[in-house]
Amino acid sequence: MKRIFLIMIFALSGAVIFAQPAMKLSSSEHDFGKFKEEAGLQKYDFVVQNTGDQPLVIQNIVASCGCTTPEWTKNPIPPKGSGKITAIYDPQNRPGQFNKTLSVYTNSKPAVAVLVIKGEVIPREKTVEELYIFPVGPVRFESNHLAFTNVKKTEKKIRTMQVINTSAQPAKIEFDNVPQHLALKASPQTLKPGQKGIIEGTYDATRNNSWGYTTDIIRLKINDVVDDKVYYAVSANLVEDFSGLSKDDMANAPVFDIASKTVDLGKIPGSTPNDVEFKFTNGGKSDLIIRHIKASCGCTAVQQGIQGQGIKPGETGSIKAVFNSGGYKGRTTKAIYVYTNDPKNSEVVLMVNADVDQELAAKK
Repeated sequence: MKRIFLIMIFALSGAVIFAQPAMKLSSSEHDFGKFKEEAGLQKYDFVVQNTGDQPLVIQNIVASCGCTTPEWTKNPIPPKGSGKITAIYDPQNRPGQFNKTLSVYTNSKPAVAVLVIKGEVIPREKTVEELYIFPVGPVRFESNHLAFTNVKKTEKKIRTMQVINTSAQPAKIEFDNVPQHLALKASPQTLKPGQKGIIEGTYDATRNNSWGYTTDIIRLKINDVVDDKVYYAVSANLVEDFSGLSKDDMANAPVFDIASKTVDLGKIPGSTPNDVEFKFTNGGKSDLIIRHIKASCGCTAVQQGIQGQGIKPGETGSIKAVFNSGGYKGRTTKAIYVYTNDPKNSEVVLMVNADVDQELAAKK
């Protein structure tokens, strides 16, 4: 009798211990198929059933990207009850195929279930305003920035951009304040109403003495009128041409070996000049040439005499600068860019750090 009683107790306690919710999904994946971008939000309901013995709680759902928004039954789902998880996908500005996940966190086991939604968005036709985002009077340009990216100092490079005349009158396009290393022209120069054209830019790096990232600000002249309120930016990253170097040339090249790329001035008062020095050695087998040095802001004046000088193998040198703390406050970091003929280290960024305390300046 006692044995039967104990078995009943264990059976009842086991039922209590192992009673738990269990989530069953109608499916774990949904394919929206192909649909147009202008169709807007796409929704699908995953049905959730609680096949367990305790209430099921969907605690949270995390989407793999901001394009997908989940909604779900917030109240506990009773045993044998059902709820839903709604996956909402926003196709706006997201053309092409997609495959996204929803991680569902519950109080059941396993605690996390993953849902997948996929499909393909057929892109809508963009408007003229979306394709040509930069308006200047009667014409619209694709952008106000013509980027040449990397340009070797020995080359000329060509870039183009589309333009359209959206007015009912002819529009003549010209450029003002163009530097000698740059040529810009519209083709055709005069656009008929509604006509598209091409802006062609030619960058002659051999005529620009700068190095690294440079930007020229150009004024636009439309129908013989220069608009001083708008500008057209032309940028390029001017780099040395190492493409012709052989293996022997590389083995015998100069090496810009710098002791430290960072100088920390510590705590300094505001509105004071502070001397900075970076020491380096030519660790290579041929003359090292400092092509160009420039600072990230006007607050840092860089010594210019070292530029263009040949530093023999094994010789040392230094790059000196003056950082003016001016009106800066707190932790301040400025950069100095150094361009050399070291093919493996042609652009080096040096950092100047300081903690600027304006109160120290006031006490002086």
